[in-house]
Amino acid sequence: MSAAEHVDVLIVGAGLSGVGAACRLQERLPGKTYAVLEARDTIGGTWDLFRYPGIRSDSDMFTLGYPFRPWKDPKAIADGPSILSYIRSTASAHGVVERIRFGHRVVRASWSSPDALWTVSTEHGATFTCRFLYLCSGYYSYESGHVVDFPGRGEFAGEIVHPQHWPPALDYTGKQVVVIGSGATAVTLVPAMAAQAARVTMLQRSPSYVVARPGKDALADRIRALLPEKLAHRVVRGKNVVMGTLFFQLMRRLPRRAAQALRDRVAAQLPASIPVDPHFVPSYDPWDQRLCLVPDADLFRALRSGKADIVTDRIARFTASGVLLESGRSLDADIIVTATGLRLVAFGGIALSVDGRAISPGDQRAYKGMMFGGVPNLAWCVGYTNNSWTLRADLTSQYVCRLLAYLDRRGYAYCAPDAASASAAGRPRPIVDLASGYIKRAASDLPKQGERRPWMMRQNYLLDLADMRFTRVDDGVMRFGRAEDRAAVSSQP
Repeated sequence: MSAAEHVDVLIVGAGLSGVGAACRLQERLPGKTYAVLEARDTIGGTWDLFRYPGIRSDSDMFTLGYPFRPWKDPKAIADGPSILSYIRSTASAHGVVERIRFGHRVVRASWSSPDALWTVSTEHGATFTCRFLYLCSGYYSYESGHVVDFPGRGEFAGEIVHPQHWPPALDYTGKQVVVIGSGATAVTLVPAMAAQAARVTMLQRSPSYVVARPGKDALADRIRALLPEKLAHRVVRGKNVVMGTLFFQLMRRLPRRAAQALRDRVAAQLPASIPVDPHFVPSYDPWDQRLCLVPDADLFRALRSGKADIVTDRIARFTASGVLLESGRSLDADIIVTATGLRLVAFGGIALSVDGRAISPGDQRAYKGMMFGGVPNLAWCVGYTNNSWTLRADLTSQYVCRLLAYLDRRGYAYCAPDAASASAAGRPRPIVDLASGYIKRAASDLPKQGERRPWMMRQNYLLDLADMRFTRVDDGVMRFGRAEDRAAVSSQP
């Protein structure tokens, strides 16, 4: 067996978050050694994995992009290939590519308090040790999405496709397509496929809130034309953060008015043949689930063209020729796309242990949304649900750098949030506080948040910015130790 490779910081995942984490580490702590372990054979994470037609962001790129690398494309709502190119060019420009170990799927990581080190093992037997472990693989399973075993599935004579595993050679030209789902993936697929298919029907059990916005940001373009690049990027990013925060807060504080406003906007864009009720009248308040963004109203344009349709009903079973609904109606299909959601997994499915004690993700509470009671020198990078993922991911990476610098200055070998403080933080709540089905299905397996800071994960960038940048690292909750202490840190939540 070859000797373990040692680095100061080990980053897991070479997607949007992992590349950003590596860039921040180089910027803030250039003397640190690090490596990035990537299970797949390429950079990009989610933006390389998903290849379905129309794949795009549902956040503006001025906030989804990195604050240290301005987004230059005129498209504020960008397509997947453009985002992938942006991630890869960032990794190349910052020298991150040379630090990535491709084909290294992490399967377990164990912490030793006497050694003040993590030992990390990969699927093919490679071993690494590190002082700090930073998990940047998000919480989506790359292995498979959520698959529903519809009755009669085996009887369907056509092709059944899940968006997470899109066949590159799939030809839907002139075909009848049924897209099952009502979320972001479905509203993206329908207009994209309608351009070539004979007809695309979006079949939903229950509707989602849908909001249209321009694919380009006209005000951002004017600002970028007037100001130097870096300053313009900061101004536009700040503008979008403030507007996004206000938009969310207004909807949460005035849910009935917000719901009516969203329905009225949709109704104005629908053809007369498609009523807003029941197809666009959800049973929940805005932002109980994430809003579906429709750039340049492409979904509504497809519906008005007659090449797309929407049906709200329940599936009785698949048939040889399509889908039979509980209402008795049948939908003919050559291709069925099951956009039935994602599957969530904590910590990339890595088996974690601290001094021989297994760490169950579902039993943990998140400190500042990124660390866990009694788990030393480990951070988990997750983004916002009500705003761009990168806003929070970048704050987390900056805080990790700040924490590492503090350890170095004070001569500490490790730190961990106090487990007793986590237990006293009030009743546990899901860390992803949305009512979406894919989140509910995984709620018991994901870490929790508490009811009080710092164990509460706020969905507010402006508050988190002040907290991550300016509050004390030694806040009375974080505990620190030196290597010579040789004291185990409790992993009890």
